[in-house]
Amino acid sequence: MFDAGRSPAPLMSNPRADRVKEAAKLAGRSARLKTGLFLAEGPQAVREALVAHRHAVEAGLPGVVVEAYATEACLQRLPELAGLAAGTTLRLATDEVLAAMADTVSPQGIVAVCRIQSPSLQDVLAAGPKLIAVMCEVRDPGNAGTILRAADSAGADAVVLTASSVDIHNPKAVRSTVGSLFHLPVVSGVEFAELAAALRQGGITILAADGYGSQDLDALQDESAVRRLAPGAEGEGTSGPRLENQTAWLFGNEAQGLSEAELAAADFRVAVPVYGQAESLNVGTAATVCLYASARAQNR
Repeated sequence: MFDAGRSPAPLMSNPRADRVKEAAKLAGRSARLKTGLFLAEGPQAVREALVAHRHAVEAGLPGVVVEAYATEACLQRLPELAGLAAGTTLRLATDEVLAAMADTVSPQGIVAVCRIQSPSLQDVLAAGPKLIAVMCEVRDPGNAGTILRAADSAGADAVVLTASSVDIHNPKAVRSTVGSLFHLPVVSGVEFAELAAALRQGGITILAADGYGSQDLDALQDESAVRRLAPGAEGEGTSGPRLENQTAWLFGNEAQGLSEAELAAADFRVAVPVYGQAESLNVGTAATVCLYASARAQNR
């Protein structure tokens, strides 16, 4: 165990030690379900995990980080990580030990075993969210991570993954979030019908990101700007959604998009205009554009 200002415990050097094997198992879904733990890899992810851990402890909540492992070279290069880890278990380990634990071929010198946070949909909605990103059967961990990171960057209040979506605590998905996983509530495994009913009961407008949607995102942004710059000038006849209102965006499966049931549950179907020759946008890119459009309207 490493503690800033104290002599470190003996270096962990055996890549076949039980502790190492248990951490490595967290790459598998069954081990994550059994233990309620997952692995965060790399300086950025671990830094954000440690910051979230500190905030949780200060708020009297269970900590996020169970223990972390780092090479001496990593801590010398990034000494702030040892400071952030004060009060948690941080063990020095060799490169071989880190390689045995990590899911990546070339680990970046530090990993953390973290507790899976499991906020409920009811708790998220009770907080009065303005903007929610919903992944409907998004299967690719890279896309899921990108959408979560975009939601975090746009200031969304929560992310929801419906049943059959990828496990966001999958190592590749965790890496793709680049630490954003620790910044906002993430609700997983929600049945879509339950989600749609709860959003509607909460008065939250449901927008489906749909390439064939009748609503044009650029036009909605123009209308939002008119309302902001000249209140009342847009008249009362506007029938489309208002981006400044409480909103939940639905983003669909990479191959099939949103299902008929998901589209039917939406209040409006919104298309991101494509001005070039591309057939469509990747779901992660489309999500970024849509979330930022809402964020801009809500924060101006």
